[in-house]
Amino acid sequence: MFRPMRLQKQQLSAEETETILKACTSGVLAVCGDDGYPYAVPLSYAYEDGKIFFHCATSGHKLDAIKKDDRVSFCVVAGDEVHPGELTTYYRSVIVFGRARILEGDEEKRYALERLAEKYSPDFLAEGNAAIAREWKAVTCVVIKIEHITGKAASEILEGKK
Repeated sequence: MFRPMRLQKQQLSAEETETILKACTSGVLAVCGDDGYPYAVPLSYAYEDGKIFFHCATSGHKLDAIKKDDRVSFCVVAGDEVHPGELTTYYRSVIVFGRARILEGDEEKRYALERLAEKYSPDFLAEGNAAIAREWKAVTCVVIKIEHITGKAASEILEGKK
């Protein structure tokens, strides 16, 4: 169902791919938007237990799109170092394909919000828990169940030039 990576020599291992997902702080979510147009939006996320979690407002374009079609793509870029003299960029990236699900239960929602707080504010968990309680009704959480994932790096990185 999913295409194999064209430049397989640039494909990262599952471990390297997971490391990138854990380390990056933002990604771009792509959904099928209004009138069939793609809609891609940057967002903060947490990767845990082989799933991607994010939060958003209780209404909006991405939630409408997910309700209509749960198939999504999510991309993160770890490093983007331009080398003008070599006419190239040294990069690492990950692309995920999966199904998004809006979390309905309180336990799942709290789990997602706590993962986000732990990732972005590990030294301020008490403040994070207070914010979760304060903003509980104003926030929606979504999980992406990964169906296919690939990591890729510039050939120069893999060849040890960087």
